[in-house]
Amino acid sequence: MQNTILELHNLKKYYATQKAVDDISFSIEKGSIFGLLGPNGAGKTTLLRMITGIFYPDSGNIQLDGKAFDPVNDILKIGYMPEERGLYKKMKIGEQALYLAQLKGLSKSQAMEKIRFWFKRLEMESWWNKKVEDLSKGMSQKLQFVITVLHEPKLIILDEPFSGLDPVNANLIKDEIYGLAQRGSTVIFSTHRMEQVEEICDHIVLVNMGKKILDGTVSNVKQQFKENKFSVVLHELPASVNGNSFELVDQKANRLVVKIKEGFRSNDVLKHFLQQDVTIEGFNEILPSLNDIFIRQVEGTKSTARAFQNVQ
Repeated sequence: MQNTILELHNLKKYYATQKAVDDISFSIEKGSIFGLLGPNGAGKTTLLRMITGIFYPDSGNIQLDGKAFDPVNDILKIGYMPEERGLYKKMKIGEQALYLAQLKGLSKSQAMEKIRFWFKRLEMESWWNKKVEDLSKGMSQKLQFVITVLHEPKLIILDEPFSGLDPVNANLIKDEIYGLAQRGSTVIFSTHRMEQVEEICDHIVLVNMGKKILDGTVSNVKQQFKENKFSVVLHELPASVNGNSFELVDQKANRLVVKIKEGFRSNDVLKHFLQQDVTIEGFNEILPSLNDIFIRQVEGTKSTARAFQNVQ
C-alpha cells in the first residue's frame, strides 16, 4: 500500500543565475506533520509554489498520492495557507468563506455546513458580517486557517500559521493541526520558529541556498547531532567533581553538565559519583535543540559556499 502522499524527485527551479531550488528530493508520509525549514531565501517558498502548481519545475517531477502531480485537477486535494495573506479586505467574512469554499469544489449547502462547523469550533460565529479589514492580525489568521482546511484537503500546507496569534489561539490552532493529521490529512508546516517544529512535527527537511542539507525524523536528527553531554544533579557535592571518564562543561550549584570522553559510557559517570557515596537526584542526556542544529547547519553551508567561491 502506498504510504507516501507526496514525493519530490530532483526538483530544480532557476531564476536567471539564481538556483532557487537545486536538485531537491524528499517524500512525505500520509498523516504526518512535516516541517519544511530554512532561512529567508533558502528556497522554501519556491518549493511550496511548485507543490501547489503555482510554479512549474525546470526539471524533476512531483508525485501526489502515487500519481504524477496534475496541477489543474489535483489542486482541490491541497489546502495552501501562504505567509502573505490573500483575503479580500472589503468583503464580509461569511460571504468570503462561502465564496472561497465553493471555488474549492463544495456546493453551497456543503460549504455552509463546513463553515458553520469551523466557525463554531474556533469561536468565530459572531464574525459573519464583519469585514476582513476590521479584523486583527490574529483574527485574520484564524479565518485564513479555516478557509485553507474546510474542504478537507488531503495535503495541507501551512506557512507560518501561528503568526499574530496569542498563546490561547496558537494552542487552539495547534490542537486542530493534530486533529487534522489524526483524521488522515497530511500537514506541511513551514516556519522560522524551531520550538514549534520541535513540538509538533514528526519529520523535517532543512533547505538552504536551494539545497537540501538535512532530512529525518525530529528524534533522529537530534540524536545525529548529540555531543555526549549529560546533566547530573547531585544531592550534595562530592570531594572530587572531576573524573577520568568525563570533562566538566558547566556547574551551577549541585547541577553539573558533563561531556563523556571517547571510549567511556554514561555508566562510568554514574560510577564516579556513586563510588564517593553521593546521592544522584537526576541524570539526563542533553540533546541539542533544533534551533541550535538549524543555526549550525545553515552557518556551515554558508562557510562551504564561501570557501568554494574563493577556490574558483
